[in-house]
Amino acid sequence: MSDRLSWIQDELNTLKGQGLFTTIRTLASPQGAWLEVDGRQVLNFCSNNYLGLANHPRLKDAAQRAIQSHGVGPGAVRTIAGTMDLHLELESRLAAFKGVEAAISFQSGFNANLAVIPALVDKEDVIFSDELNHASIIDGCRLSRARIVRYRHNNPDDLRRVVQETRAQGYRRALLVTDGVFSMDGDIAPLGQLALVAEEHNLMLMVDDAHGEGVLGRGGRGIVDHYGLHGRVDIEVGTMSKAFGVVGGYVAGRQPVADWLRQRGRPFLFSSAVTPADVAACIAAVDLLEESTAMVDRLWENGRYFKAGMKRLGFDTGVSETPITPVILGEAPLAQQFSKRLFQEGVFATAIGFPTVPRGKARIRVMISAAHTNHDLDQALGVFEKVGQELAVI
Repeated sequence: MSDRLSWIQDELNTLKGQGLFTTIRTLASPQGAWLEVDGRQVLNFCSNNYLGLANHPRLKDAAQRAIQSHGVGPGAVRTIAGTMDLHLELESRLAAFKGVEAAISFQSGFNANLAVIPALVDKEDVIFSDELNHASIIDGCRLSRARIVRYRHNNPDDLRRVVQETRAQGYRRALLVTDGVFSMDGDIAPLGQLALVAEEHNLMLMVDDAHGEGVLGRGGRGIVDHYGLHGRVDIEVGTMSKAFGVVGGYVAGRQPVADWLRQRGRPFLFSSAVTPADVAACIAAVDLLEESTAMVDRLWENGRYFKAGMKRLGFDTGVSETPITPVILGEAPLAQQFSKRLFQEGVFATAIGFPTVPRGKARIRVMISAAHTNHDLDQALGVFEKVGQELAVI
């Protein structure tokens, strides 16, 4: 009998030949500025742990106490086994932090997008989506069965054009959705201008703020706060796995949105909730962000310092407006070779290529953290300079 799965190995071999096969390294330490990776101590520039909270003592203490008081698992989905008071506390705290009426938590930011988009629109409706939106938004749009109309990246004029063209064809409801911070390039959505288009044409407005929370706004309250758009954005999707340092996702907005998702959000209805330990750690992270802006301030100081150093060296860091620092190299094999040499020199920074970014735009995406010291950043700049010269990039 023939091997019906042989095509998979053929595809894997093709990826390897194109320099697009992803090798996942093994960590044996907590997340932080330094990691033990594949048995080596290396500087960490891969993590979305923006504020250094993933190994914070207050978060660990909160998680341990929650295990003692609430156990290790929720038992079943919240609509069947009941909801733990910790989950309700987190949702209340997140709503207050974001300045909205209500929030509902999910297992991840990805799941939050899969929950909310199909609950808002269906096959009679239309979605206007930035062409560089995250994969979770794309998948949520596909699941909704709504018509998907893409507009040019961060281009309100093109959005206005496609909305006007689509209105002539007719639809029931319309949703405008964008990332807040685009994770591959570090640029920020022009949310104020998008809000104007949404108001002109009666579109529901949704922003995925995964890379904006803990980064933008007062004390990391996100892109809506950054632009002063409270009350003008209908749905904010967030994650607890980046700046908050834990895991999970949520949708924040008006009370009816949260209530509707408890009735129709499929990941909420058909998958168990995040563990009590994780929820308690998330609450502790919100506490820290509410107490002080010091970590957010440090993150931005580090981002400016590193990007300035990379530009002085002659690297192409693209259009980033945030601490995300893409080092654009071109073709995937070069990016993979560059990443391997960085690791050999003690810097962990992963190559990113197609399909995550377009062909010819492969890069090293450097993720800066508040946990990095100036000495860490200087050491990394020295390694980038050495490898860049060796591979004739600079």
